[in-house]
Amino acid sequence: MRGERVYVEVEIRAAVDVVWSLTQDPALHPRWDLRFSSIVPVAELPSGGYRFRYERRLPFHTIVGTGTSLGERSRPDGTRTSALRFTTRDRLSPLGEGRGYWRYVPTEAGTTFITGYDYAPGWGRVLDTLVMRPLIGWMTAWSFDRLRIWAETGTPPEAWPLWSVLQFWRADRPRASRCRRRPRYSRGADVPPSTLATLEAP
Repeated sequence: MRGERVYVEVEIRAAVDVVWSLTQDPALHPRWDLRFSSIVPVAELPSGGYRFRYERRLPFHTIVGTGTSLGERSRPDGTRTSALRFTTRDRLSPLGEGRGYWRYVPTEAGTTFITGYDYAPGWGRVLDTLVMRPLIGWMTAWSFDRLRIWAETGTPPEAWPLWSVLQFWRADRPRASRCRRRPRYSRGADVPPSTLATLEAP
């Protein structure tokens, strides 16, 4: 699309329904996801999805954008997929227009939770490739491991603020390195554009 797709995969010892509830609720999502400070639904869609407004508060600026939850697809094997699109007019945002998906794959141990997304660089391709995309990928992976801890142990994500990455003596702290950053297989691990297209709301 615009660059190398951000991909993150984590194994969670919890049922798909548990992971789904913690990630699909707009009120709960910002609690574990470092990329958002708030997500507020603003309108429902006939397809069952919704439009939303998101914020990411920074020390001297708040990035504001909008997005659309494109719906959800379930497979006979219990796998679920949801997709979204997002955009912003904020010129200070490192992420411009983009789209991606979440995939929930049931396993014997619980759930494999996967995301893949791409976006238009807000600060130019060179800076995005060298700095922002690796940073945003790390933020996503760290957030996924914080979610894993919440789903597995019940420990609220607020117990692990960002500065907890410096608590290197805590083996139980969230760590981005616990997540896979490349698809496990060349086929089947990613959701093709045709799938995203079928999830789009009219």
